[in-house]
Amino acid sequence: MTEGKETAAKAVGAAADAAGNWSRAGRHAGIAGAAIGVVAAGAAAGVALERMTVGRGMRRRARLALDAAGPYGTLRGTPGTVIAEDGTALYYEIDEAGGAAGHASGEAPKKRSGGSGTAGQGAYRKRLRAALGRRSPELTVVFSHGYCLSQDAWHFQRAALRGTVRTVHWDQRSHGRSARGLAQLDGSEPVTIDLLGRDLKAVLDAAAPEGPIVLVGHSMGGMTVMALADQFPEYVAERVAGVALIGTSAGRLSEVAFGLPALGVKAFHRLAPGVLKALGAQSEMVERGRRATADLFAGIVKRYSFGTPEDVDPGVARFGERLIEATPIDVVAEFYPAFAEHDKTEALVAYDRVPALVLAGEKDLITPADHSRAIAELLPTAELVCLPGAGHLVMLERPDEVNEQLVSLVERACATARSSRSARA
Repeated sequence: MTEGKETAAKAVGAAADAAGNWSRAGRHAGIAGAAIGVVAAGAAAGVALERMTVGRGMRRRARLALDAAGPYGTLRGTPGTVIAEDGTALYYEIDEAGGAAGHASGEAPKKRSGGSGTAGQGAYRKRLRAALGRRSPELTVVFSHGYCLSQDAWHFQRAALRGTVRTVHWDQRSHGRSARGLAQLDGSEPVTIDLLGRDLKAVLDAAAPEGPIVLVGHSMGGMTVMALADQFPEYVAERVAGVALIGTSAGRLSEVAFGLPALGVKAFHRLAPGVLKALGAQSEMVERGRRATADLFAGIVKRYSFGTPEDVDPGVARFGERLIEATPIDVVAEFYPAFAEHDKTEALVAYDRVPALVLAGEKDLITPADHSRAIAELLPTAELVCLPGAGHLVMLERPDEVNEQLVSLVERACATARSSRSARA
């Protein structure tokens, strides 16, 4: 009994020390540092329980095993690169219709709560082939990923559409396989959502120069899609046949609480950019800290990525963790201020005449479901879907439901594209 108490005490102490390291990193910024510490401490409580029963070496071996065995993020297409307005190389991949269909690397483990991500793929293909038809203009679905992710975050959706519909997947600047933003490296221009919208336009011009388009954006990717409409409304009117805005927001992100205590929310929003900038300036030290506190980092990722983390397959949870940890802290700091300035409410009108899907997880702490409801109010013909128990990475947590909704959207977009072509004829 005494030994068990000592083990528990050591576990709690170790987790608290890890949380303290993150809090001390932001201490010079006062309350914001404390708020970051609160986030870390919340995750540390769960980490402590795990440490009571599982040794550090075993946990590390488990992470390595999941990395080696998990097929997630392995789907690849025809690569391409386009140069953005500031010279940044943006990487994209194209999966052509009629190309390689989904295979073992596109499959997930058996269902725990959110599904396998491959349920009904045969039925999806039949429905999509019927919707596309032989006489329809070739439609392209373009996926834009979120903050601290990469194109691989769409793994299950890519597998579901692969070989049936032409798709484009791209990495936002400074993310994934795209190059670091040159304008940010030389200090000539900060990251803005408008800049990301222009990046998307460059990708579209290179990878989908003709034919109808369905735009799919998650989180920051959804904001990017809104910025495209804001700056290129004529292009949207001419080319876009459908839009999906998943786990995203049209603005007012400075009001999001992130699960923090009420007293700390305003201070966090006011001071967090400075804390992140300071951490970004010490990126090597911070990256070492992330590796040293891998268990704590994993706990934070689970808290903010999944609405019901205990029901998420461990391989999928580890995949989400890998996507996020691949983003350097200086890139995290570089992008963060852009969200406070983001307001594309008025730009949404550009999408009010095409089929639209607005989807969110009810337990999303990053872009709460109420933000999706606000978007849907501005797009009265949109299909609003809020999934109970799902969090921010809803496309990984609940892939079957997301895939079903995307296939339905593509069906509606095909009908819209045919109608538009007939009207022009």
